[in-house]
Amino acid sequence: MTLSDHSFPEDRVSPRLVVDLDAVARNYQTLAVKASGAETAAAVKAQAYGLGAAQVARRLVREGCRSFFVATPEEGADLRRALGGGEADIWVFNGYRADLRGLFLEHRLSAVLNCDADLAAALEAPAGAVALHVDTGMNRLGLAPERAAALTSDQRDMLDLRLVMSHLACAEDEGAAMNAAQRERFQAVAEQFPGVRRSLCNTGGVLLGPDYHFDLVRPGIGLYGATAKPGQDHGLAPVVRLEAPVLQLRTLQPGDSVGYGATYVADKPRLAATVAAGYADGLPRALSGSGYARIQGSKAPILGRVSMDLTVLDVTDCEDDVRAGAPAEFFGADLDAVAMTADTLAYEILTGLGRRAARVYEGAA
Repeated sequence: MTLSDHSFPEDRVSPRLVVDLDAVARNYQTLAVKASGAETAAAVKAQAYGLGAAQVARRLVREGCRSFFVATPEEGADLRRALGGGEADIWVFNGYRADLRGLFLEHRLSAVLNCDADLAAALEAPAGAVALHVDTGMNRLGLAPERAAALTSDQRDMLDLRLVMSHLACAEDEGAAMNAAQRERFQAVAEQFPGVRRSLCNTGGVLLGPDYHFDLVRPGIGLYGATAKPGQDHGLAPVVRLEAPVLQLRTLQPGDSVGYGATYVADKPRLAATVAAGYADGLPRALSGSGYARIQGSKAPILGRVSMDLTVLDVTDCEDDVRAGAPAEFFGADLDAVAMTADTLAYEILTGLGRRAARVYEGAA
């Protein structure tokens, strides 16, 4: 084998995650148009699915977003600080406890009540506006519809109830009978709370159409450029790409193997590029031998196993565009397709992006 010894810029020896905030803004507006008549909120839990909740939320406020959903009160407190206070509603999905009252009050967080314990805590130690989460068939979180409907008038008077919500289990499958069943169950229980706003939809629900939109939709993955429906064009723009510099080029001869386990063996001379990204940076190991990157738009298949810090690409067909220090791009417009290849979801890829890659934001926050 022949080594090609090239230098590369010092500032490009590690990967970087490029987040296009203008694309996030366009996706928000696209989803808002599709949900016309309903308020469009934003799910920014798990650091806006790995991309940076502060930067994403600040940009979405500029786009008119006034409601955000996070998983935990700690995420909510961080978001309120990132927004510099502000008047946005911040809803906490994972419930409420009386000992958290101070945190909720200090950061003006709104609790989503999921069970009897949450409900009892909100009645005992109220901390502002609440949402009532009703389980319509997902069997994950939420009060049974009959339990929600059984709230007494005194209990309802004691709660600052602003929202009744549920969550669709099969929204990404337009043909799933469960979608209509959940919508009907939700509508029936929501009617028990006249004057209270209703919310059922994630991104998939927004794309199901107006029968599912009610008063507020709360897209997540669609804001970040994926739909969990590969192959369907819903006008959403790619938001994120992982760029990793080429560290070294070498020519493989027939019989040369690549990487741990020698799982790839060259059948003819090939130009291989080792790039500075691996599963520690969020590149799924399941892409070993089946995934690809892009160099100047050309596909460069992954050779052998993805390792912790390094991945080897076949750059034979894009030789003219490759040099040490050149960026190889993962994900981008291929995010949904890459997720399918790795037998996972875009959600898991985005939230699994390592913290080592420097975040670079394009477009104003």
